[in-house]
Amino acid sequence: MKTQTDRTRPGQGYARHRTRRLRATLLALTAAGGLLLTGCGEGSGSNSSSSDAANRTGFPAPAPAVTSGGGEQNGGQSADQDGERTSSPADKIAPSPDYLSTFALDVDTASYGYARRVLADGRLPDPSTIRPEEFVNSFRQDYERPDGNGFTVTVDGARTDTSNWSLVRVGLASRTADSTGERPPAALTFVIDVSGSMSETGRLDLAKKSLDEMTDRLRDDDSVALVTFSDEAETVLPMTRLDGHRGEVHDAIDELETQSSTNLGAGVETGYATATEGLRKGATNRVVLISDGLANTGDTSADSILERIANERRDHGITLFGVGVGSDYGDALMEKLADKGDGHTAYVSNDADARKVFVDQLPQNIDLTARDAKAQVAFDPETVAQFRLIGYEDRKVADDDFRDGNVDGGEIGPGHTVTALYAVRTRPGADGHLATASVRWLDPDTRAPHEESGQLETAALHGSLADASSRFQVTAVAAYFADTLRSGELPGNPGLAELATRAHALAKKTEDKDVRQLAEAIDEARRTN
Repeated sequence: MKTQTDRTRPGQGYARHRTRRLRATLLALTAAGGLLLTGCGEGSGSNSSSSDAANRTGFPAPAPAVTSGGGEQNGGQSADQDGERTSSPADKIAPSPDYLSTFALDVDTASYGYARRVLADGRLPDPSTIRPEEFVNSFRQDYERPDGNGFTVTVDGARTDTSNWSLVRVGLASRTADSTGERPPAALTFVIDVSGSMSETGRLDLAKKSLDEMTDRLRDDDSVALVTFSDEAETVLPMTRLDGHRGEVHDAIDELETQSSTNLGAGVETGYATATEGLRKGATNRVVLISDGLANTGDTSADSILERIANERRDHGITLFGVGVGSDYGDALMEKLADKGDGHTAYVSNDADARKVFVDQLPQNIDLTARDAKAQVAFDPETVAQFRLIGYEDRKVADDDFRDGNVDGGEIGPGHTVTALYAVRTRPGADGHLATASVRWLDPDTRAPHEESGQLETAALHGSLADASSRFQVTAVAAYFADTLRSGELPGNPGLAELATRAHALAKKTEDKDVRQLAEAIDEARRTN
């Protein structure tokens, strides 16, 4: 299936946008009244729009940059045009007055990695640690790549077994790591947890082995600094150019030993101070935090820790990459630090995971192709009765902040793909445009804004998930698996037994070891459930 990719033109048709917002507000009030009377919201929408492109297609365009509040990103439950209601679990979806969904891009995968570790240990993960977008973004996709910095936009979908419900995939892809020549040099400050809890096998020993291997893979013009923390933080190696000094770095890594308590706040603060002192102009300056996230001394609040390093982040653009380890893992703290620290997280439990993060994915984890990237999806109220973004709860952005450069987005590197999956209920007999997906980002060097968009029509929906591409099917299985571990509310979820069957078939078809591991994780969940 082919998709269209267009340049959007922000700011056009503001009067039309005001009309759309007024009508959307009236719809919101109507929905609120319906909630008071019946516990549900009426779903309809205006055909007016904020751009000429929207007038041609007949559905809402991304919101222009205004300073007033925006709509919620999770699309809403509504009645069909004839007033009939569905009885699927998706009835819990809240009303959506504006048919817009806006979120910051996220390439975290730690939630999925940690869930696999917990399942392998014979336990079910805590539902609060399950973030479906991190399950979905853990797998390779088949999206077309751009030639330079920025993104391509792919929008496709498939109907599920639940009446009128489909899964819609919005896929964003950055360029491959080697498509534009060599990357800028990297200045990496490793902040390493050496608290007592890191003595467990698979924590500090795995971190040391990973750092040794990564040091050998970095280039001569890259620089490395090492900071350790337990009850206090210490810079054990200032920013050091690797050319002629790799042995010195390896020696510092080999001498790392566990100590006492975990003052993670002190470690992050000292790490950023060390990174600022060794700041390199024209380089990618990044702090790499390696920890089990079990902070028990000093500042243990992510917001407070981030406030203490706000100047370094804002003035110097230093980003944070969090790497989680350990069978007991402070997922919430690490995830919040990375999301609000302009970075992302991964989780490693063994040598294979470590090699993937520190070697195979090295370019995308230390380089940047886009800053403050956000996505906005506009659904057509004439064809869509309900929608729900699967996951991304922690990455919500007000609709009107889509083009606000002061509102934080996601930092993306080369080789990354970002997938957002929506559950969408189409109106009975609906035919025509379904949605437009747009992505906005800042150039990592000039900070100039750019946008791309893609569209989807109802006629382009595959008749069933089985008719969709293998990569789409893997995405669906991963999302349904996360949903089962967390709540089991998504329409079309076939349950663990059927998901296991589909996953094993896809693993055989794709010959992808990551998909095979997904099938094995589902098997573990079935045995543990």
